[in-house]
Amino acid sequence: MPEVNLTESRLTRTSAGTAVTGSRTSITSTSTRRERRIVRAVVRVAEAWRVTTDAAVTATRWAGRTVRPAGAVVTLAATGGLLLGVVFGWVEWMVAGSAAFLLLLMSVPFLFGARAYAVDLTLARERVVAGHGVTGEIVVRNESSRVALPGRLDIPVGQGLVEFGVPLLRPGQSVTEALEIPPLPRGIVRVGPVTTVRSDPVGLLRREHDFDDAHELFVHPRTVALPSTSAGLVRDLEGNATRRLVDADMSFHAIREYAPGDSQRQVHWKSTAKTGRLMVRQYEESRRSRMAVVLGAASQEYLDADEYELAVAAAASLGLRAVRDARDIDIVTGSEIPRVVKGRLRAIRHVATVTPRQMLDGFSALERYDNTMPVSDVCRLASESNERLSIAFVVVGSRVPVAHLRQAALAFPADTAVAAVVCDERAHPRMQSIAGLTVLTIGTLDDLSGLLVRGATS
Repeated sequence: MPEVNLTESRLTRTSAGTAVTGSRTSITSTSTRRERRIVRAVVRVAEAWRVTTDAAVTATRWAGRTVRPAGAVVTLAATGGLLLGVVFGWVEWMVAGSAAFLLLLMSVPFLFGARAYAVDLTLARERVVAGHGVTGEIVVRNESSRVALPGRLDIPVGQGLVEFGVPLLRPGQSVTEALEIPPLPRGIVRVGPVTTVRSDPVGLLRREHDFDDAHELFVHPRTVALPSTSAGLVRDLEGNATRRLVDADMSFHAIREYAPGDSQRQVHWKSTAKTGRLMVRQYEESRRSRMAVVLGAASQEYLDADEYELAVAAAASLGLRAVRDARDIDIVTGSEIPRVVKGRLRAIRHVATVTPRQMLDGFSALERYDNTMPVSDVCRLASESNERLSIAFVVVGSRVPVAHLRQAALAFPADTAVAAVVCDERAHPRMQSIAGLTVLTIGTLDDLSGLLVRGATS
């Protein structure tokens, strides 16, 4: 009997322990499920909040782009009129709100079809001279399967805007309109992209769609034809003999006594036999005509924008003549310097001179700056970046004094001829020689050709 009781007590304790453990396990699993439910609920609320926020932001942006000020007034009138009419029973407010809401609802169909158009914009030319316009053509085609209501096309041209009205178009129908761009100043003008505008007759709602078709119109500076012999005031293309003496070249100068390091090929044996000492030939260095055109870019050096345009046109005329004559030329102008590093940074800009078109494209992009180096510093950098210049033209405005021009001329080597072209629309054309510096003053672009011919003949 005692053994049986001992066994029963052990079984009783074991079953009791198992029951306690099972209850603890069930409590733990229940709390875990609750935590998971809470986490899911938080995740769902966060996701719903994110979707709602994104929808609200999208709706706000759409409303800002679509609803015009008149549409906002009509929307407020419809909302306020219906609320006041329903709450207070005011029939007049309810009628006004209903009319405003109906007007707003009738404006919605006019927004459809903004993407139904296929627009093709072409320009007759992509390069024109300043003061001339350009023509083009725009083709609008309805590519949808539904009728496209009348709309409007906006074509940005630089800072301006050209508008076209598009009539009602049946599916597959197209319409062609001529585009006329008025005369433009020098620069690079962006034409496009074309924007389709759909709006209701009252002007409550508006919807726009931009196309990717855009063109860059290069407006070149006006140039004048210069005589070939006056470009650089150097007449030859193969090279001129200079006063610099070298040991080997094409232009014979004299015979001198042999010095250590001279090439034996230059020994003149007849003179050596006569004198009894080794004698060698000496030559004058032949140099290919190399030209530099330096254009001042500081706003303080010009009286106004027209004077700067005259300087750009003069520099472009000189460069164009040199490129067409296949001369070596370097066109340099000042570059914009940030105000924080002004005085500690030197920077110039080179205009590409591979072809006349590329050079004129570079002139189209030139600007004058408030923060840039004076023309004397630009000349110094241009001299350092070029070797053996034959002549250098320095094109500046009327506010550059003669002392600064002489300082700019001193930046070039002594054997480089320097000519300054001063652009002053109020002055008469004249040519002066000041301390070895040739100064050409022009009032119009046509004066440049006559002065260069006079300088070449003299």
